[in-house]
Order: sequence, then structure tokens, then C-alpha cells
Amino acid sequence: MISLVLRAVTARIGSLEVAVELCREDGDLVREGDVIAILRGSTRAMLVGERTMLNLISRLSGIATHTRQWADALQGTGAMVLDTRKTTPGLRALEKYAVRCGGGTNKRMGLYDVAMIKDNHKLAAGSVSAAFEAVHRAYPHVDIQVEATTTAEALEAVSAGARFLLCDNMSVELMGTTVKAVRDTSDHVEIEATGGLTLEVARAYAETGVDFLSVGALTHSSPILDIALDLVDDDT
Repeated sequence: MISLVLRAVTARIGSLEVAVELCREDGDLVREGDVIAILRGSTRAMLVGERTMLNLISRLSGIATHTRQWADALQGTGAMVLDTRKTTPGLRALEKYAVRCGGGTNKRMGLYDVAMIKDNHKLAAGSVSAAFEAVHRAYPHVDIQVEATTTAEALEAVSAGARFLLCDNMSVELMGTTVKAVRDTSDHVEIEATGGLTLEVARAYAETGVDFLSVGALTHSSPILDIALDLVDDDT
């Protein structure tokens, strides 16, 4: 990212190139005072590109750091943390890469990846089963994920053929009941907990047996990592 920004700047302003020596790799743990890169070359290019470069790497490092907290909280449970499509316009690919660097997993890149049946679709079609059947009939080769808010909805979706459930805004107790009911019905259904999850309750949800925890906050609410660019005198 640092090199990309600086190459764009030098091409735009016609300055000499800036050599970038990376001291850390993507996904590495860093601490306050660590040097992540050393730049040598055009001071003008560095200062022109400074804010864009820092905004990007601070944002992406913050997402990776936040994701790592979730991944650590889920360690040993078998559950994985997923991101969502709630990303910064124009930065989706970069932000989802940052999630992977932090130990998370990308759910989907856009509406084209899978069909997702949510509350409005269920209401429009008349039921979970009707919505599922309508999508499957029109697009038989597209994977379908179904949102459920009750155990009954989850079982209806599985009965209709769903193999991926989004259990939305369920309590830990209801989630546990739903996971058990679904597992008793089928061993081939992936289950995701979603809606209002926090780090404080992450492990409790993971221990219900869900496969994934979906967390939009990874990309829409992660605080940045404070990173600065400091010029130094080569003679010191």
C-alpha cells in the first residue's frame, strides 16, 4: 500500500521515486514505537502522499487489529469471525484483505456471490419456504443463504433445502436451542450467528456450536491504528 501510493504520487507530480524498505509484513504484530517502513528519496513526494498513505494504512491496520481481537476470542471453539458488506465505498477489497490479515474470514464480496433471503424477502414471498423455492427455481445453481430469527424459521429453511443459515439477533440460549435442533435434522448445514454481537459475548455464542460469527463492526466501526510519518536527518 505504501509503495502503491508513493508510485502514484511520483507519477503525478513528476518527482524522483521513493524507495520503500518494509520492516513489517502484512499481518505482523506491531507495538508503539515500532518502525514499519523506511522511505528514502523525494521528500516532496513523501509529503504529498503522506496523508493518503497514512489514512489508508491506519484504517486497514485498525481493521486487522480489531479482527484479531475477535479471532483470539474465538480461538479453540471451531467458530470463525466473518466480515460483511458494510465497507467503506471504494475500499471493500482492501478492507476485506485487512480482515484476512487479522485472522478473520471474508463472507462475500457483493450481492453476486450468493442469494440471501432476509425478512423483506420472506414477507414478500409469503414464507421462508416460498422465498427459497422462488430463488432456487429462478437460479438453481446459485447458493442460497437464509436468515432466521426463530428455531421454527431455521428448521423451515433447512426443510426447504437451505444449507447456510443466518441466525439473526438470537439470544445465546435461543441460539443454542436452534443449533441443536438444526444439527439433529442435518449435519450439512452451516450456521452463522449475526446481529448485535460484541466481544464480551463472542465466546458464549461460539460455544453454542455455530460455525461463524458475522460482525459488520469489523469494517464499519474499527478504530484506526495511529501511524505517523517522521522525517529524520540522515546525519544523525
